[in-house]
Amino acid sequence: MSDASEADGAGRGFRFPGSFEITAVGNADAGLEHKVPSLIRQLGMHVLDASVRSRPSGKGNYVSVSVEFNCPSREKLEALHAALRADDDIHYTH
Repeated sequence: MSDASEADGAGRGFRFPGSFEITAVGNADAGLEHKVPSLIRQLGMHVLDASVRSRPSGKGNYVSVSVEFNCPSREKLEALHAALRADDDIHYTH
């Protein structure tokens, strides 16, 4: 007999292909509202229409940009995170 924690963990995690959302936080003057969707497209993934949302920080020095997209594989998702982290204007991804 298995305990509840094992049952709760079964079947969890990302499922590919699927729709995902990624958030990047970076410098407000870096044009992340355009840069993040562009990186997603460059990696061959489809950005969902009207899904780009941005929110400035309290002092306006940073911006948080969230984008929904279709991703075919875990490798593509990892490649996107790597590309965003490699950008000097992006300080955090989630």
